[in-house]
Amino acid sequence: MRQGNALVAMKTVVSAFYLLPVCGIIQVLEAENIPSCTPRKTVTYQSGNLKSFWKRELSNFSTLIVSEETDILYAGAKNFILALDLNDVSKELSREPWFSTEDRQLGCLRRGKSKAECQNYILILHKINDTSLYVCGTNAFHPVCSYVVIDNEKLQLRGKAVESRGSCPFEPNLKYASLMVDGALYSATSNNFLGTEPIILRSLRNPLRTEFKAQWLNEPTFIHMALVQDSRKSADRIYVFFTETAVEFEFYDKIRVSRVAQLCPSDLGGRRVLKNRWTSFLKSTLVCSVPELDFQFNVVQDVLALKAAEDGHETIFYGIFTQQWGKLDISAVCAFSLGTIRDVFLKGSYKVPLSLDCSHVNWVPHRGDVPSPRPGGCIDVSAHNQGYNSSLDLPDQVLQFARDQPLLDDTVTPIGRRPVLLKRGTKYTRLTVDRAVGLDNSSYNILFLGTGNGYLHKALSCHGETIIIEEIQLFPSPEPVQTLKLVPKKGLLYAGSASRLVQLPVATCARYRCCFDCVLARDPYCAWSLPLRSCVHAAGQPRSSQDLIQSLRNGDASRCPEEGRRTGFFAFCSGAGVGACRAIAVCLKVWFRLITVKAA
Repeated sequence: MRQGNALVAMKTVVSAFYLLPVCGIIQVLEAENIPSCTPRKTVTYQSGNLKSFWKRELSNFSTLIVSEETDILYAGAKNFILALDLNDVSKELSREPWFSTEDRQLGCLRRGKSKAECQNYILILHKINDTSLYVCGTNAFHPVCSYVVIDNEKLQLRGKAVESRGSCPFEPNLKYASLMVDGALYSATSNNFLGTEPIILRSLRNPLRTEFKAQWLNEPTFIHMALVQDSRKSADRIYVFFTETAVEFEFYDKIRVSRVAQLCPSDLGGRRVLKNRWTSFLKSTLVCSVPELDFQFNVVQDVLALKAAEDGHETIFYGIFTQQWGKLDISAVCAFSLGTIRDVFLKGSYKVPLSLDCSHVNWVPHRGDVPSPRPGGCIDVSAHNQGYNSSLDLPDQVLQFARDQPLLDDTVTPIGRRPVLLKRGTKYTRLTVDRAVGLDNSSYNILFLGTGNGYLHKALSCHGETIIIEEIQLFPSPEPVQTLKLVPKKGLLYAGSASRLVQLPVATCARYRCCFDCVLARDPYCAWSLPLRSCVHAAGQPRSSQDLIQSLRNGDASRCPEEGRRTGFFAFCSGAGVGACRAIAVCLKVWFRLITVKAA
């Protein structure tokens, strides 16, 4: 009984920790005690260097894929699949209509859905090769998938559309994730019309799925899937990012938590236990918080993997997070290393349910023996050495443990144990990340963040500091950024919304008219050329050139020519940002009023 009371007390403390955003911390946030990045420069839509694709009959550009070999951008829209010129997105190369039948639309309407919902929204696009795509659409709440053949830049649907519940969402606004690996489609969505059966499914080859149990998935919102190929020749892994209602906490309201789950492409399911089910499904909690305030950003909105580079940098997962409670509009960006995630899945302790007479089910760390090989693991070198060649060879005891205890007690903490970026008054919706080499031969990560009102924030992450270089208005009227796609080799970025697609370069160095502006911008793509007296793209420039000025770490403009410098208040504004300038302007205004009063 004492153990039960202790567990209840522990559970109360944990629930109180997640309640902090509701109770005392809101006042702290409203006092703006959390630091917030302010964009240094704002670029309006009229002056933006944008190319735009807009057609009255086309809408909901929900998914984009790139074919760099053929210079084509493929887009999924409502009732259409599009092929656009990768170098000039305003040029349409081909379109293939894919409408739901009239009977299907009428059936959808009879089930209480609107006319707008009862269309075919193309949500899944995957490139199979240079001449074919795999596509899936909502099909008026009756999802189907098919193939598209590409012939001389022309698109054409081939074969009969196949019913594909579990592969594609039923409704257009439901978040989902999908991935194509070695001819198999991995998808995370809902398996039924009502959206009450969440599923992570592998189809087209060696089909497997998750169990319909709350311990596995509990009201999840799926965000992203990423394949990580193990350079140590151990085993490839797929990581699934999502938010779900926590089963391990009890509270008057549902507590949402961010998770990352592991799957193994080599998984074949169990022979008896977990037959046709994942044997490698494990999940852990993602932590994105402000440590000094004990404030949790517990809802993940988007995730992107910055792949490992040849310079030794490992894969980093960047995620946008918000808080569940309160009306404060704060977004956080946290970065997680692949090594930390991998170690949690390889070494973390399991969390197990424990029934108590005085309470409901409580979840506690597993302290007993763990069967071998490790439940929920991949068939790697260690498993092979023990004589297990596939998941079909795993003992029932291992599979039963994996089925009943998929949640790990260890959490995944971010790099630096804090967000790399915090922004008040802005809701980030999408992100992508690039890696650039500065003139100092150091590697820098640049974040591109789409907002809920149609802006793009470009931010530099530099030695523990993050600055927002600029914000760019992408659309003529406010609307959320739904998709972001980066093509690093071309230095181009593509953004989609409900109404249009836009294309823009990752940097427009000519915006910086003088040396002082160019250097203080701390833009890794740009440097000031002394001979040309202009801000130029640093790519392709000799790294040892003394004729180029760039200072990414501290924005040191001391090498700028005297005639190119600006001093006083306006020079400070160029470096300090809009927020600081406004504060100074208010102070000056008050000061002038006081002088006027005294003079009177």
